[in-house]
Amino acid sequence: MRPLRLYLVQRVTAAIMVPLVFLHLGLILYAVQGGLSAQEILSRTQGSVFWGGIYGLFVLCASFHVSIGLANILQEWTPLKRIAAANIAHTFALIVMLLGFRAVYAVVF
Repeated sequence: MRPLRLYLVQRVTAAIMVPLVFLHLGLILYAVQGGLSAQEILSRTQGSVFWGGIYGLFVLCASFHVSIGLANILQEWTPLKRIAAANIAHTFALIVMLLGFRAVYAVVF
């Protein structure tokens, strides 16, 4: 992908993640102040397509965002060529995505 497109994808994913991070932090504060246990929180999210969608979108955005950023960091800070840096970054992003979707599945289903 061209550098301008990568730049735009990273900025768009960041813009999508900002409200999702605030929502997530707000829910954590609500749960902690309400004294909810992990079991009570999970019982409220079981079967919720809405929360699965919200956290699934977050996982997708985070995976793309980290892949682009990590590739840039590897190119700037190591002697790796662009292709090698991209392959490492994409592999890491795939692992993040798989683990993220596994967590979303565990919380929702």
